[in-house]
Amino acid sequence: MRYGRDALANIPRTVHGGQAWKMGDIEDYSHNLNPFGPPECLAEILRASADGTGHYPDDNCTELKAEISRTLSLKEQNIVIGAGSSEIIRNFPNAFLERGDRAMICDPSFAEYSQQCRVAGAETVYSRLTEEEDFRMNTRDIASAKNIKALYICNPNNPTGRIEPRDKILETVRECGDRGILVFLDETLLDLVKGHENISCMKYASEYDNLIVAGSLTKSFAIPGIRVGYCVSSPHLAEEINKVRITWNVGYIEQNAARLLLSEHTDHVSRAASLMAEESRYMHSELEKMGFPVGKISDSFFCFCSLKELGIKGSEFQRRMLRDRIMVRDCASFGRRFEYYIRFSVKDRERNDMFLRAAENSMKHDG
Repeated sequence: MRYGRDALANIPRTVHGGQAWKMGDIEDYSHNLNPFGPPECLAEILRASADGTGHYPDDNCTELKAEISRTLSLKEQNIVIGAGSSEIIRNFPNAFLERGDRAMICDPSFAEYSQQCRVAGAETVYSRLTEEEDFRMNTRDIASAKNIKALYICNPNNPTGRIEPRDKILETVRECGDRGILVFLDETLLDLVKGHENISCMKYASEYDNLIVAGSLTKSFAIPGIRVGYCVSSPHLAEEINKVRITWNVGYIEQNAARLLLSEHTDHVSRAASLMAEESRYMHSELEKMGFPVGKISDSFFCFCSLKELGIKGSEFQRRMLRDRIMVRDCASFGRRFEYYIRFSVKDRERNDMFLRAAENSMKHDG
């Protein structure tokens, strides 16, 4: 006898980057975190927050919502706080999708979207992004899709690094609204993009009754071990998401740390965004000079490229780079057609030069 829901029978666990911490002294380029690491004040913030752990956390996250509200010029009823954006991604299909509903997801994109739709019992269909079209969002697929209840957009898209302009996204949101389609827009990587203020749709979320925009502190403050994410939407959509949210989902320490980071240390994120924009150009130029097939320059701070012309699969290149204590992301987990692709972020100049030396070695030697 097998116990468990039929919908879960063939759902594997998703694969993610950022696992080099398990391997010791490895420089991890497989994740997309702020290269400065967490702000130096974080340890003191966490110690000071410990005094509040003797009581239940505020289930409404009132003070943290107030800070996000102030930053985005939205009302608190437009905001839902989650234990990382992962919880927001999980709550979306649980709030809005039912068995038989269909969600459209770009391919490739973040694996959790499909995973959580399937956990909720919904079906997924895919808009195939291609190298020939620079892995841009395919509005033709969206316009021609039938019987779609939800559309997922990741901006910048993970793993491709491509960024869609605000006008294109909001036009898609309006067209989807006319067809009764919800749009889940994931902006969790956008804060580390220079000029993100002119790209983000966060401040516009309350103007649409079919748009939910997700954000997170994980990448921008380099705190993946502290789970704080959020989403903004119309009050009605926020209320529905709150119905499936776990009570006390974000602890007192996390709430207080997030509030202080957002209120006093956003310059830490801005400095990183400026650095990464410069280093992205530098890395692209240097890789091209050595004959590395880096492709078109990334819109963001992480690169997605095929090593097929070198005849090296992503898994093999990952193995070679580890000889020089550097981890890249093997992108085979995004689907078989990406087995020759890798993804890597950028950091500061000293570490990027180490990456470049390792990449040149890995192109030449297969020992």
